[in-house]
Amino acid sequence: MATEHPFAQFVRILGRGPTRSRPMTFDESESAMSMIMAGDVEPEQLGAFLMLLRVNTETAEEIAGFVKAVQKSLDRPTDYANVDVDWSSYAGKKRQLPYFILSALALVQSGVSILMHGAEQHTDGRMYTGDILKELGIEPVKSLADASNNVKETGFAYITLEDLNPKLHEIIGLKTLFGLRSPVHTLGRMINPFNAPYSIQGIFHPNYMPVHQGAAQLLEQPHMAVFRGEGGEVEVRPNKPFEMCSVHGGELHSDKWTRMLPEMRTAIDTEMDPKQLIEIWQSENDLSSYAQTAIIGTMAVILKLMDHSIDQDDAMSNATQIWQQRNRQEMSHSTTN
Repeated sequence: MATEHPFAQFVRILGRGPTRSRPMTFDESESAMSMIMAGDVEPEQLGAFLMLLRVNTETAEEIAGFVKAVQKSLDRPTDYANVDVDWSSYAGKKRQLPYFILSALALVQSGVSILMHGAEQHTDGRMYTGDILKELGIEPVKSLADASNNVKETGFAYITLEDLNPKLHEIIGLKTLFGLRSPVHTLGRMINPFNAPYSIQGIFHPNYMPVHQGAAQLLEQPHMAVFRGEGGEVEVRPNKPFEMCSVHGGELHSDKWTRMLPEMRTAIDTEMDPKQLIEIWQSENDLSSYAQTAIIGTMAVILKLMDHSIDQDDAMSNATQIWQQRNRQEMSHSTTN
């Protein structure tokens, strides 16, 4: 008589039908993802598991358990760098240039250390962070050890999911087979490899905000914020109001941000020329422009995350000062570290 595969129990939990299936608990989710990370799951099981999660919509408990398992599987140095902000970049841009990259680099110049990580090349027609950073003279790192060294030396590092966790990169790549996103698009944003006290996530679908918020609370993340960003990235749409959901010391918060520019239709950038980012960095300040308002607004979100006591006006004022004081001649190696 055939012996049931150990992973079958998790597929069964999710797929027993409308009256008997249920979400997995935190512990069940951690166990399931641990098996996936170890390669102890058959391809057919993985496909069924991912699509059942997609149909059911993953819960905060499931995402938190997945993240916990992935964190345990990471190959990171024991003396890794102290990072202020863990910044996820998993969507890619297709309508606007990734202005958020300039936000991150300006914050680094002000003394905020940042580890950025993201998935790349999973969707056609999108511009990904690693490629843009190369255009700006900043090479992505290939390991968490290198990421740690870069943060210690310059205050910034970017690592792709392919180098951060090859198994998750492989799973995200299955989107071309399924035609659907998988839970990796959610859990990847929350990995926080160096346990930074502040974690920021941008998403496209606002109904996922409570999932991110609840998972961060379960994972006892000290400070986390999530909002609907431009294209699903951590980038403010300055002509739109938005909600910022966060966790601070285990407590859930929600802040309403008013638009920073008059309401208007955002023109699609048909050129998407990365050289424009260099021009924006080096140019005179135009605080009324869409690009620079997006840059400053995105920095304001980070500053609000790092000091929840300040309001939107204070965060915008502090962010504007950081932007105005940036070193326009330097981009990749300017830091106070």
